[in-house]
Amino acid sequence: MMLVRKSPACMHGLVLTLMVLLLPAGSVAGDRPAAQLTEGGRVLMIRHALAPGRGDPPGFAIGDCATQRNLNDRGRDQAQSIGEWLRGRGVTSARVYSSQWCRCLETAELIGVGPVTELPALNSFFQRPEDREPNLAALRTFLANQPADGKLIVLVTHFVTISGIAGKGVSSGEGVVLQLDGEGGFGVMGRIGFDS
Repeated sequence: MMLVRKSPACMHGLVLTLMVLLLPAGSVAGDRPAAQLTEGGRVLMIRHALAPGRGDPPGFAIGDCATQRNLNDRGRDQAQSIGEWLRGRGVTSARVYSSQWCRCLETAELIGVGPVTELPALNSFFQRPEDREPNLAALRTFLANQPADGKLIVLVTHFVTISGIAGKGVSSGEGVVLQLDGEGGFGVMGRIGFDS
């Protein structure tokens, strides 16, 4: 039998990975979500609220909601509940950015914690694989240019974008919290749900 010695750095990485994997969806790095979100340099990426279906119909066009998959009544209620959850935990105002897809814009508006600015880097590439790397690179650049002690940034986007940035899948109306590191990067603090 051959023994392999692990370096301290390797073991440290393994421990951090296990900690993140074991976090329940409603917690953020083992701390209360409210305390984490109101500290400086936090980014909350939220997948748009419930919009039944998958992908977008043929003839999809940015700026024309009639051609897109949109929120249903349950999704609208879910988006409003996210806003209530945030406000109930001290997040009354944030810098809010959204994908240009109507289901994201509507989610961001209904959350109601700040004016919504369209950010093309948050757009879906689910049916546009050629946009994956350019979108993710643009989003990483956007994040690198944000202050590490600034107020909460809310990014309303899609499953593929969150997965591409944070390496985590989330359901409709769930999110991931990032911490900006002040050196152009960020750490993934964990998934967050809005029902607890």
